[in-house]
Amino acid sequence: MARSGTFYRTCNLCEAMCGVAIELQDEQIISIKGDQQDPFSRGHICPKALALKDLYEDPERLRKPMEKRDGQWHELDWDEALDRVAERMRALQQQHGKDALGVYLGNPNVHNMGGTLLNGGFLRALKTRNKFSATSVDQLPHHIVAWQMFGHQLRIPVPDIDRSDYFVIVGANPLASNGSIMSVADVRGRLKAVKQRGKVVVIDPRRSQTAELANEHHFIRPGSDVLLLLAMLNHLYASGKVDAGRCADFLDTDPSELKPFFDDFAPERVAEHTGIAAADIRRLVDEFTAAEAPVLYGRMGVSVQEFGTLCQYLIMLFNLLTGSVDREGGLLFSTPAANVLPQTGRGHMGRYHSRVRGLPEFNGELPVSTLAEEITTPGDGQIKGMVLIAGNPVLSTPNGEQLDKAFAELELLVAVDFYINESSRHADFILPPVSPLEREHYDVIFNLLAVRNNARYAPALFEPGPQARHDWQILLGLRDRISPPKSLKERLSRRFEQALGPSGMLALLLRRGPFGGGVNPFKGLTLGKLKKSPHGIDLGPLQPQLPGDLFHRDKRIHVSAEFFLSDLPRVNSTFFNGAAAQEFVLIGRRDVRSNNSWLHNSQRLVKGKTRCTVLLHPEDATRLGFDDGVTLRVRSRVGSVELPVCVSDEVMPGVVSIPHGWGHHRSGTGWSLAEANAGVSVNDLTDEHFIDLLSGNAALNGVPVTLEAVG
Repeated sequence: MARSGTFYRTCNLCEAMCGVAIELQDEQIISIKGDQQDPFSRGHICPKALALKDLYEDPERLRKPMEKRDGQWHELDWDEALDRVAERMRALQQQHGKDALGVYLGNPNVHNMGGTLLNGGFLRALKTRNKFSATSVDQLPHHIVAWQMFGHQLRIPVPDIDRSDYFVIVGANPLASNGSIMSVADVRGRLKAVKQRGKVVVIDPRRSQTAELANEHHFIRPGSDVLLLLAMLNHLYASGKVDAGRCADFLDTDPSELKPFFDDFAPERVAEHTGIAAADIRRLVDEFTAAEAPVLYGRMGVSVQEFGTLCQYLIMLFNLLTGSVDREGGLLFSTPAANVLPQTGRGHMGRYHSRVRGLPEFNGELPVSTLAEEITTPGDGQIKGMVLIAGNPVLSTPNGEQLDKAFAELELLVAVDFYINESSRHADFILPPVSPLEREHYDVIFNLLAVRNNARYAPALFEPGPQARHDWQILLGLRDRISPPKSLKERLSRRFEQALGPSGMLALLLRRGPFGGGVNPFKGLTLGKLKKSPHGIDLGPLQPQLPGDLFHRDKRIHVSAEFFLSDLPRVNSTFFNGAAAQEFVLIGRRDVRSNNSWLHNSQRLVKGKTRCTVLLHPEDATRLGFDDGVTLRVRSRVGSVELPVCVSDEVMPGVVSIPHGWGHHRSGTGWSLAEANAGVSVNDLTDEHFIDLLSGNAALNGVPVTLEAVG
């Protein structure tokens, strides 16, 4: 019987975890609105939530497995598809070795409860070292800092935005991202509340939407954030304001021992390189230390640059040495109801290195900047086949043009995806999972990063058809074919795992979690209680939790100066070598109506004037004779793109900005709306050899470029 009514769930297209109210009429989606009764998002949604309808209804979304034969796509049934894929993967590894098969995971995997909880079995079955993910073009520095200092790669404290009174934002635009490594809905409303209590300061090469809202904005030269942070620590020590607060009792290092590292970075020395006056740097530190509940937050613009890991460390260290860690209004750790931390690896680094360039793995993943060379460079361990799981690395990783060509050389490419995109167009097989509205949902990962403790479960809005498969079912089906169970115990364990499914595993996590009742079915938070609370359950504000929640055996914060501050000689040689600054450097940008490339097949998200433009400051435009709207050729070491210029003083002189996620001009894709709004890929300019050497993370900001008019 066709249903009508209002159904509640979470939008899982970004990190904000906004509650949505979806109205159906005879099984058709009539409207998607914010859930006013959701205690976390409080009725807020952004335009992306409406794309849930578009993704579900899109006729170009694949629904059946596809095999490419003689350049043409052919449908398969599921058993046949899984059998063929498993046989090809098994044969490739038998011929070339386990490492000949690589895997890339895109970031939608962590927005997917089933993928988060059940994809590990497939990855382990492959026994390959060549694993890559979007982590190394994104938040890898955060994980390394958390692993070194707090003992677990996922134990990342987040700003207590609801109680902060002095919020400094470096290299982030949460009004467009809805928060990142800080899961927060209605960030505009929350930042306005911070302004009422005190002050919001934004430091960014672009006057973003967040900077427009802030009390104060400072332009900063891309890539020089490390100098600003070092100068802030210099003044913190010079002014005698170091005070670790309650964390002082469980630091493994006396803060006085760190002072010599920062002595050479006085604000006057860095001012010219950063573009921020020495007096402003000192005032920023003085105001921060005078506030009752200050916090320093840095995100994407800080992470994906040449010194991204050192920057994230210095941000954490500054918060620590001002007493802002584990303090209300500062940085606090969440208390997730479904706590996966005990079941996940704490992290490790450098157990092996990439074959060609020798870059270190982190937690079993190699930096994706090495992927193309690992495919094209002959020798033992050369990648001959790839599995792409919910990812489009041709558009999202450095030197996408090179990777595009490398994918064409593979003997086998399998994509678990519901679109034929710029990467999966090279596939031999595409295995499409269900759409977001056809699966149950709970935010396993993003509740680890939430600015307030909460829990919300949503069943699938639409039952998948009999021929549909969840991604976890696809991957476990491949696992069982590639690596059949070797014992009765293993066979029973796998059957139990599949019988539990994501919701069964979630139920166990909730019972064993901090709000659960353990084995007592009548106490604590359970999945049954969440099912009876469709708007979610508020579990209270974040609370101080240290030292109990530290994962190091000694229950101390490891300052880890030797690891991170070993990068200081590279800072000095980069900035103080007498070399002239580049005339133009490139930064990315993000729009609230865009996220990953697959949202560009939604008409409501791509309509309107083109957003894929290059921003250029008026002084630069006048000097070079470029008029607004003309087509510019932007060129880097690795390639060039052509796109219209938007002359605007929202970027500082010497900086150009191109948005991420576009570039739908390649032939053989299967999404017509995206193709009609192609734009260009900023990652056809980013350089796979321009990286953060401490971590291997890609440096997507600060790329040197040149400009010329086309025609």
